[in-house]
Amino acid sequence: MNDKPLVSVLMTVYNREHFIGEAIDSVLASTYTDFELIVVDDCSKDRSVSIAQSYAAKDPRIKVYSNEKNLGDYNNRNKAASYARGKYLKYIDSDDTIYPWGLEAMVYCMEKEPGAGYGLMSHNLDIPKAYPVLLSCEEAYRAFFFKGGLIAMGPIGAIFKREAFEKVSGFSGKPYVGDSEMWLKMSRYFPVVQMPLELVWWRQHEGQQIKEGHKNNYYIINQFKVYKESLEHPDCPLPEEERGMAIRNMQNLRARHIIFHELLKIRWRQGLSLLKESDMNFFDLLKGLSKNRYPA
Repeated sequence: MNDKPLVSVLMTVYNREHFIGEAIDSVLASTYTDFELIVVDDCSKDRSVSIAQSYAAKDPRIKVYSNEKNLGDYNNRNKAASYARGKYLKYIDSDDTIYPWGLEAMVYCMEKEPGAGYGLMSHNLDIPKAYPVLLSCEEAYRAFFFKGGLIAMGPIGAIFKREAFEKVSGFSGKPYVGDSEMWLKMSRYFPVVQMPLELVWWRQHEGQQIKEGHKNNYYIINQFKVYKESLEHPDCPLPEEERGMAIRNMQNLRARHIIFHELLKIRWRQGLSLLKESDMNFFDLLKGLSKNRYPA
């Protein structure tokens, strides 16, 4: 009797004819074979759909869907999840690949820690334990806001319990910052499994959405807003003192960026725009020169 859990591998696609074949091949090469591969195309204008369909014709585990209208990155991720039947959801973007051992390692980590709602690849954060490492909601927030680790990872580095994903209603749909927002939202309600690196390969190229977000201030401004909103949320797992400490530290870092990378380089308009969009004032700029504080 096969008691291995089914994994729904979710591949969202938009104009990825040059990469999607390699992405699908990497999933099919997985040592863990109890999966369904759900490919959801978001109105591509190239051969992405026909390439995916050619694979589906040969392997019944592959299902290909085409959206009637373009939903955008994160809304399409939710659409893909709506087709899933597995215990776990695993995103593999159509321009990335997963190593043959990657899926099996992720399932192992999740099954080893059944109390977790999701798992993230991460550096060890100086925790003297072997992987997988289970972090409580509070520990996950503290690891990110005071150690700069864990939550700074895209969907390629995550795996979810489907029931946990559905309980938080999936991604919000915010461009570029939706993954960090999702991890913080998940970590309000579910422990997270810290998984090792080197399970997937994140391809970097000019057509990536995140590169578009960095072409203006959208990414840097909205990332700051997402972090601040998470700390101010009534269900934030950190004690009140640490919430305020983390917000102040973020404002300090933002103030230093504005001073040293914008104002002192005579980029007045951009600097003042960042100040306004960060809901900060000139007093916050001066306070930003003080040292950050951390929990004892």
